[in-house]
Amino acid sequence: MPLALCSRAQRPLLAALREIIARDNLPNKTVKERVERSEAYNVVQTEYGGTGMVAGETKLFVGVVGDGLCTAETAAVAVEVGALLAERGCAVVCGGLGGVMEAACRGARSRGGLAIGILPGDDRGLANPYVTVPIVTGLGEARNVLVVKTSQVVIAVEGRYGTLSEIALALKLGVPVVGLNTWHLSKGGRADEGIIRASTPAEAVDEAIRLAGARR
Repeated sequence: MPLALCSRAQRPLLAALREIIARDNLPNKTVKERVERSEAYNVVQTEYGGTGMVAGETKLFVGVVGDGLCTAETAAVAVEVGALLAERGCAVVCGGLGGVMEAACRGARSRGGLAIGILPGDDRGLANPYVTVPIVTGLGEARNVLVVKTSQVVIAVEGRYGTLSEIALALKLGVPVVGLNTWHLSKGGRADEGIIRASTPAEAVDEAIRLAGARR
């Protein structure tokens, strides 16, 4: 889709996706080719919810990562994170499936925000019902790279090994990570302080926006 033919709401999203594809430090040519063939270029929904939010109002793209299956208590934390991000004009970026991902999207949509789901498979119908923009990749777990690369900062809400892989990718690529009851890292018996700890959703969102703003 030529950028000039896109709606005003679509242009920033398509431009961001093309920027991701163009970066030399993506894993390899195959990943680039798969993203270029994905529905990201053909399917960009522009209904952002009840507040009439448009893409020009989106300040930051914030990744929210966590387990695809979670407790009601963890889901409530993720819902609040998503809602607070939307209230601050941020887009939520996630893996598009259930658990923490679905809860964060639900929170964002409850405030009229934008929820981008970068899916592991080829069927956008598998996205959770709160995703605004489903992006199919066919990359399986490798789609975690795109979740991180799309995000200017990542908030990790608890999580297991998949979440740990996203944390590691973010730290390796220089993307700040804020953690809510998530992994503690150590190396050689010494604590690794790469993850910035937060004790509440509000604290996590404040810290994420501060860190992302410092990288601009």
